Parts: sequence; C-alpha cells; structure tokens
Amino acid sequence: MDSEQAGAVTMESPSRVAQWLMPGWKRALKTISMLGAATAVGAVCVFLTQTLLARELGPQDYGLFASSLATITMIAPLAGFGLAQFRLRVYGVEGWAARRWIAPSLRFTVGTSILAIAIIVGWALFVAPDADTRFDLLVLIPVVLHILTIEMLSTKYRLEDRYARMAGWQLAIPVSRLLVAMVLLLVPQLTGRFVATSYALISLAMVAWALPLLRSVMRGEIDLRGHGPEPTTQAPVQEPRVSELWAQAWPFGMIAILYPVFFQVSTILLKYLGSDKQAGFWAIGLAIMTAIYLIPATIYQKFLLSKLHRWAVHDPVKFWMVYKRGNVGMFALGILVSVTMDVLAPFVIPVVFGEPYRGVIVILIVLSLCPPIRFLSTSMGSALLTDKHMRYRVYAMAWATGVAILLNAALIPRFGEMGAAWATVAAELVLLVGTWHGVRQLRRAKGVHP
Repeated sequence: MDSEQAGAVTMESPSRVAQWLMPGWKRALKTISMLGAATAVGAVCVFLTQTLLARELGPQDYGLFASSLATITMIAPLAGFGLAQFRLRVYGVEGWAARRWIAPSLRFTVGTSILAIAIIVGWALFVAPDADTRFDLLVLIPVVLHILTIEMLSTKYRLEDRYARMAGWQLAIPVSRLLVAMVLLLVPQLTGRFVATSYALISLAMVAWALPLLRSVMRGEIDLRGHGPEPTTQAPVQEPRVSELWAQAWPFGMIAILYPVFFQVSTILLKYLGSDKQAGFWAIGLAIMTAIYLIPATIYQKFLLSKLHRWAVHDPVKFWMVYKRGNVGMFALGILVSVTMDVLAPFVIPVVFGEPYRGVIVILIVLSLCPPIRFLSTSMGSALLTDKHMRYRVYAMAWATGVAILLNAALIPRFGEMGAAWATVAAELVLLVGTWHGVRQLRRAKGVHP
C-alpha cells in the first residue's frame, strides 16, 4: 500500500464517524456531560435520601409518607398544565415574537395552580383514610408551588442555553431533602411528620428565593438563543386570549398530567388496596427507577428539547438525524442498565436498605425489563413534541395510563407489589407501541421515509 492509499484509508474512518455524528457534537457532548454530572449528583442525593428515610422510618411509616408525596407529585403538574413545554414550542417556532403569550400564560398558571391546590385539599379531607395521611397531604401543598417554580425557571434557562443555572436550581430539591434525611438520622426520635413539615418549609424557602427571577420571567426578560439578536422594533401584535392558549397548550398539559398518574399510580393503589408497608417496598424500587430514568430525561428534556422544537421547524434534516441516532443509542444504553440492575440488585439492596427491604430485590428484577423500553420510547417520543402531532403522544400516554390503572387495580389485591411490577412492565410496553404508532403516522404525514 503506497502513502496516498494509506492516507485515504486513514481519512476515511474519521469522515464516516463525522457523518454519523451530528454537527456541533463536541459542544453538545460537553453540555450533556455537565448535565449528566449534575443529574448524577441529584440521583445520588435522591438515593441517599430514600435510603435514610426508609431505614429510619421503617416500611410502614416510610410507605405512608412516600404514598402521600406521590399523591402530591401526581397532582402538582396540573399547576401550569404543561405550559413549560408549550413555551419551549412557541419560542422555538415564533422566536422573539413569542413574548405575546406571556400575559395569558400567567393568568392560566394562576388558575390551574388554584385548581391543583383545591384538589389536594379535597383529597385530604374526603379521601385520605387516616389522620396521618391527611396531615401529610395538607402540609405538603407548598411542594406544588416549588415544582411549578422550578419548571418556570428551567424553561427560561433552556431558552437561554444556560444549562448550568438550570442544573443548579434543579439540584436544590434533592440536596435540601437529603439534609432533612440526615437530620432524621441524627435525631431518630423524629417522625414522618417532621419529614413532611421540613419538605414544606424547604419548598416555601425556595419559592421565596426564586421570586426575583420569577418576576423577570413574568416580564418576558429572556435572553433567547438560536433566533438571532432581539429586534430593536417589533410590529404590534394582538395578545392571545387564554382560550387560544388552551387550544394550543392542552396536549402538553395532558402529557404533564398523565405521566405522573402513569408513574405514581402503583404507589398510591398499593397504599389504598394493599398496605403502607407494601407501598414502602414499592417506593424503594420506584426511587431507583426514577434515578435511572433521569438518564434519558437529562438528554432529551434538559438538553435537546428546546433545540428539537427549533430544528423541527427550521432544520428538519437535522431533526430526523438526531432522532435516528438517538433511538439506537438509547436502546443500547437501556439494555446495559438492565443487565447492571440484574447483577447488582441482590447484593446492593440488603446492604444499603437493610434486611427488612430484601423483598425489593425481586421487584427490581422484574422492573429491570423497563429501561430499554423506556429509553427507546423517550427517544422515539422526541419526534412527537412538536406541531399537531403532539396528540399522538397524548393518545399513547392515555392508553398506557389506562392500562397501568386497570392492571394495578386488578393485580395488586392478589399479588401485591409483584402485581404492580408486572403491571408497570405492561404499561411501559403499551407506551412504546403507542409512541411507535404515533411516529409512524407523523412520518406518513410529512412524507419522511424510515
């Protein structure tokens, strides 16, 4: 082989790699690595918090608190009703002109927040089975405002490509809750009511701290990236009505509402159809799965989402390239995570959580089927975050949520936590199939070939 042929062979391989990777991949990798590190820190904090709470409170009391918090986090997305995702979409499509949506968005947020709080109060007063559950539900109401605040700030920072700031605010929740768990460790006489009250006080403090930033969001002070410099003059536009906002935002809101039900319904039904102890076992498994699912969430929700909204309109070739590469990479990563779970769970659970939680091992063995399914459905679902095709994602999530509710209700009374585990696997499969069907319809509508 002469020198020219050798040079050609040497250059061929990097060029093929370059064709496979998306443009700007080095910067993207750097940002994803930073977000991944922050997510890892948050996941470790969540894991340590759940570990300490589970060991100190015991399965019964931990299950009571975990199921109450799950109820709150299931209802909380009603406050705002998907406006965070809607803002990313309208800014991605309209650019600087999207500021016209700020005023109706604020009115909509206030109304939906009041509704969310009213539902929690009603649940506590008329559905909660005992005084302890009622106490936890009422005291944890500030968590709703905290989650809403983090969503609003995260949207601002994603539009500004200030991912470090976004990661910092999102880390505040797991870090502060870990401090509460450490206090419980140092003072074991404290109870679950102390934990609930502490979570509420932390939420109120974080909302108060964020008020100056929230005011800037309300005034539309966003340093928007990817749409050129801000125009010095803009043509006057008519402010949309709340009804117009609802007409465009409802699919995002439905996803925001359906997903917590889909993910948390097992914990809640285990409490009401089983026992607090069963809910406690399940909550440990769910906490581990939550940490695992942060991997695709970091890549797609924190980093790619605002870009996907922009590319879908202004650079569809890049949009579909990222979609295809993402499917392959996420499925492979999901398989790796599943194998790791199967290998480590029998050794880690008894050591970390103690012998009373050994029953969590078999739950995790079943749930280890979920990561490849969830990772792939997250990647595929990224194609359904824009345009009118968002409704396909709503349909998929609605079917999956319905299956999750029905199977949990049917299996938990007889099989307990294991019934919840198999119901979860089935629901994840339904979500994947529904998402695949939606993407297929989207491709046909746009004339895009696989």
